[in-house]
Amino acid sequence: MAGARRRGAAPVAARRRARRGGHRPPAPGHRGRRRHRALGAGGGRGRRVRAHRGGHRRTSGRLTDHARAGGARARHGPGSSRARPAGLGSSHVPLPPTPPGDVIVVTLPPLPRRRPGRAVGLAAALAVALSVGAAVPAHASPADPALADALTAVLDDPRVENGTTGLRVVDEGDGTVLFDRHGSTPLIPASNTKLLTGAAALDTLGGSYRFHTDVLLDGEVSGRGVLRGDLVLKGYGDPTALAEDYADLAEQVRAAGIRTVTGRVLADDTYFEQQAYHPGWDPDDAPYYYAAQISALTLAPDTDYDSGTVIVETSPGTDLGEEAAVQVVPASAAEYVEVVNRTTTVAAGEDSTLDITRNPDTNQIVLTGRVPADDGVDETWVTVDQPELLAATVFAEALADEGVRVRREVAEGTAGAGARRVARDESMPLSELMTPFMKLSNNMHAETLVKTMAAQSGQPGSWTAGVALVEDFVADDGVDVTGLSLADGSGLARANRISPTTLTSALRAFTDEPWFEVYRTSLPVAGVPERFVGGTLRSRMRDTPAAGNLRGKTGSLTGVTALSGYVSGADGRDYVFAMISNYRGSSPRAVEDEVGVTLAGWTAQTS
Repeated sequence: MAGARRRGAAPVAARRRARRGGHRPPAPGHRGRRRHRALGAGGGRGRRVRAHRGGHRRTSGRLTDHARAGGARARHGPGSSRARPAGLGSSHVPLPPTPPGDVIVVTLPPLPRRRPGRAVGLAAALAVALSVGAAVPAHASPADPALADALTAVLDDPRVENGTTGLRVVDEGDGTVLFDRHGSTPLIPASNTKLLTGAAALDTLGGSYRFHTDVLLDGEVSGRGVLRGDLVLKGYGDPTALAEDYADLAEQVRAAGIRTVTGRVLADDTYFEQQAYHPGWDPDDAPYYYAAQISALTLAPDTDYDSGTVIVETSPGTDLGEEAAVQVVPASAAEYVEVVNRTTTVAAGEDSTLDITRNPDTNQIVLTGRVPADDGVDETWVTVDQPELLAATVFAEALADEGVRVRREVAEGTAGAGARRVARDESMPLSELMTPFMKLSNNMHAETLVKTMAAQSGQPGSWTAGVALVEDFVADDGVDVTGLSLADGSGLARANRISPTTLTSALRAFTDEPWFEVYRTSLPVAGVPERFVGGTLRSRMRDTPAAGNLRGKTGSLTGVTALSGYVSGADGRDYVFAMISNYRGSSPRAVEDEVGVTLAGWTAQTS
C-alpha cells in the first residue's frame, strides 16, 4: 500500500489575481465569477481584468460575500441576462422587527472567558433585557461617553433608516460594553456566519486536521497486475482536491502494480449525506460557483479551491461569424460536461453579450451571445451536477494517462467489506485552509467543514448535525446565544439568525483559545491589497487608521450587509465589534467602514 501523499497550500504568488479597475463591488445581478484576460497578455495570473460590457443586466439571485471575494476578477457569468422575477426587488427582503429600544451604552460585568457550560450568566441576561427596550438604569453610565456619541453620530445616516442595523462594541480585554444599538436583535448575518463555523472547525477538528481521498481495490489482483473487480475512489470531503491530485492518485495506483481494471471506477461520496444542495438555498443559484453542490468527493479547478465547479474559458473565433473558442478547465472535465456553443464572433469594438449558464439538473453548459474580435480570454466558473462523478471521471482520465486500463464506465458505488487501500491523497492542514476559506469567504469550504464536523463526531455528515455542533460549540464557550439559529455554515441560507451580541461575545471568547492566532490571521485585513491578506476587505478603508489594523469578516446578501471583528484604537485599546444590517434600498456598507475607522482612530476618553 502506498503511503499518503500530503499537500500544502499553493504559494500565494501563484494565486494572485489582478484587480479590476476601481473599487466598486459588482452590481447585485452579477452573480457568476468571471475573469477577463487581454489578448496577447502573458500568463494566466495577474492579467488585466475588465467588467462585463453588459453591465446593466440583472439576475434573479443574490449577491453573496463569496461573490465579492474575487474583486480581483470581474464577476458576472452564468445567467447574467435573466430578468429579476417579480417580487424579488428591494422589497423582497424580510426584515426582523425593530425593537423599541435605541442606543444602550452601559458597563456590564465581563463575560466568562472560558467554557463554564451552557449557562449564559448575568451579562447575557442583562444584554437581553436591554435589547428589548428596557430603560437604562439612572446609575448606569457609558464607559466612554465620547465614543458612544461618536458612534451615534455615525449611525445617524439615512442608509441605516430603512431596516434594522445592530451594532455592538466591547472592550476586548475586560468585556465592557461600550456601545449597543439593537445588539441583541437576531438578524440575517450572511457570511458573518463563517465566524462561528471557522472557530468551531478549529476547535472540533483541530488545526492539524487534513482531508483525504482514498483509492480502494475491491477485488483480487493477479500476478499480471489485473484487478478483477472495481477501483473505488472514496472521498472524505476534501474541497481542495485538484486534477493534479487525482493524477497523483493514479500514479500511486500504477506504482502499486495495477495495469488493468476489469470493472469500473466507482465514485464513493457516502461520507456525507446525499443531500448535496441545501434546501434553504435558492434553486436559481444552482449554476453559480458560490452555491456548488457539497459532496464528500469533489474537485476544484483552481487554487482558490472553488470545489464543485469547472472554469469555462472563451475567446473570439478566428473569423467573424464563427463561434467563440471554448475550453474547459480542467481539460479532462470536458469528458463530463456538455458544452453547447451558440456564440458568434463579431467585429472589434462591438459590445459583448456573452452569457454562460448550466441547465438545471444537467451538466449541459450553454454559451450564447456575441464575442467581439478584440476581446481577450474570459474565464467563468460554473457549477457541475454530481461533482463526485466529475472527480471520478478526471481520475479515470488520469489512470488512462498512466497506462492503467479500465474496461467499464465510471459509476457511483461503494467498496465491499474486503476492499483495501492502494492510494491516498491528503490536503493541506486546516490551519492553512483557513486562509482561502476566510479571506475569500468561500461558501463551499464552510459547508464542507460543517458536514465534516458532523461525520467526524460519528453522526451523519449532514447539515442538520453539523450546524447543531456549531451552535453547541458557541454555547459551550460561555457565549450569549439568545436568538442564535443556524441553517448552514456559510450564511447563504436566509434562515440563519445571529445577533451582534452573540458575535461580540463569541469573538471575545475566542481570544483565549489555543487556535486563536490561526483564526485571527485568517480574517481579512482592511485596506491591504494582496488578496490573501486583505481578502474581502482589501479595497475598503484604505489610507485610514483602520488600514492594516482592522481584521474582520464581511457579509453580503441581497438586503444584508455585515462586518464584525477586531480593531485597535489609536491609544492601543483593543475593540471587538459586530455590525449587521438588514435593509431595503441603499446599502449601509459605507457606514460599516465609518464605524471601523472611528474605532481605529479613537483615543479613549473615560469619565
